[in-house]
Amino acid sequence: MVLALTDMMQGVGVGIDALQKATPIISGFLLGYVAVLPLIGRLADLLDRQLVLLGCLAIFVVGSGVTALATDLPVLVAGRIVQGLGGGGLVPATLAIVGALWPADRRGLPLGVVGAVQELGSVLGPLLGALILTVADWRAIFWLNAILGIVLAGFVMLTGRVRFARIKWLPILLLTLALGSLWLALDPPEALVTSVELGLPFVGFADSTARLATPIGVAAIALLVVALAVGVRPMLPVLRRADLLGALYLGVALGCVILTFASANPETEVVGPLGLALLPLAGVSLAAYLIHHRRAANPLVPRGLVRGRTAWALAVSALVGVALVAVIVDVPLLARLVHTSSQTEAALVLVRFLVAVPFGALLGGYVLRWLGDGLVAGVGLVLAGLGLLVMTGWGRGSLATFTSVVVLAAVGLGVGLALAPVNNAALAAAPEHTHGTASALVVLLRMVGMVVGLALLTAIGLHAFYLAVDEIADANNTTAYVEAALIPVHWVFRGAAIAAFAGALASLRLGVRRLPGEQHAPTLLL
Repeated sequence: MVLALTDMMQGVGVGIDALQKATPIISGFLLGYVAVLPLIGRLADLLDRQLVLLGCLAIFVVGSGVTALATDLPVLVAGRIVQGLGGGGLVPATLAIVGALWPADRRGLPLGVVGAVQELGSVLGPLLGALILTVADWRAIFWLNAILGIVLAGFVMLTGRVRFARIKWLPILLLTLALGSLWLALDPPEALVTSVELGLPFVGFADSTARLATPIGVAAIALLVVALAVGVRPMLPVLRRADLLGALYLGVALGCVILTFASANPETEVVGPLGLALLPLAGVSLAAYLIHHRRAANPLVPRGLVRGRTAWALAVSALVGVALVAVIVDVPLLARLVHTSSQTEAALVLVRFLVAVPFGALLGGYVLRWLGDGLVAGVGLVLAGLGLLVMTGWGRGSLATFTSVVVLAAVGLGVGLALAPVNNAALAAAPEHTHGTASALVVLLRMVGMVVGLALLTAIGLHAFYLAVDEIADANNTTAYVEAALIPVHWVFRGAAIAAFAGALASLRLGVRRLPGEQHAPTLLL
């Protein structure tokens, strides 16, 4: 999607000179993805996990369709948020299913496969996006997302023993009418819009050009609200057990943190323009959740879950996120500074890292048959940390050498090695009926580590950059400015290396040997 961002802006009437307005297109997805993770994880513990997976896919498909049909920025951002709400539950539900289908002593390789496939998407996604853009416009990317979601849902139903409750036809009928009306409002046929007899429902209120600010748009939104209310009503007992109020508190806190850092302009600020309001709100919401957690009969995060190996697994996951995002964001930036002016070639430099991550994930899952989670994750993070330290010295000509290929591949392999052990340790230490929540927290901490870690490291690096620029006497000294521009990149790599080494130390608490209790865990089938 990032390759199509400028086309998406133009498609909803936002000029390329207003790039800051495009921030919600990305941060909106992150907001939906992160805010819903704890609730989806808890629901995966209370419901059939394959049903949760199907529900998340359905939400993701709807969000993809709304995004593809959007002609103005608010609708586009809303579609991205809905996409995030659906996408946020896919990985935790999948990890929880793995935790139930495989005993603890055989769980490593399946977790490695899940991690490998997830990271493989980081490689294939941009390539597929570029391919689509050569033959179609940006909307085709999201239609393909919707099609893939439907196909995946079909595979889940065919390969799994999905237990559907008695079908409620009224919510399905209302939702179908609502989505059909929404589609009609967002993409009305020209014959209807220009018709004298039938075009009135498509005329905007007060000459508004927004397609939802029409009678058909308002009717679609009203139908959608009614359909959701009718559909959610039977789910209220489960939502109460899942601690919906706690999910609201925690979701607001997480959303404020994500919006604060994801919307910041790294050239001038650490937190976004609303950070002074959002961060205090995040603190209040977090405090409210902690008070609620102590009082609730069934809190969102079961009591006693975040302790021992699970707590250490969450800490390692956050530090892995810091190391991961540093490479993903700053390697292309480094390539543009010292290697190439082409964004495509800069992205290809990053592929050296991205290709190695899935291999590391598979290898890490495989060796868990014999080695402890902490040993595998620790070795991987030490390898990643050493590679990141080497990268702090890269400059002109460094990316043209074979050594850079080896170093980036080593960092990718090291990060990949840590993925399966972290998930495995969290699942092994958590009771089976909390696997969904534990998996959601692992993914959540990695995302928070990525967003917050990148913002803080970039801020430190930019501070050093501005100090260096102030010392440049000759304003025409291009070489000096390029060298100064490398300073924040090197600081990000340096900070990521520290995070990787800290993660390696924390990994020791995950265990360097296979624990005896993990050799005889029962196989639980859905």
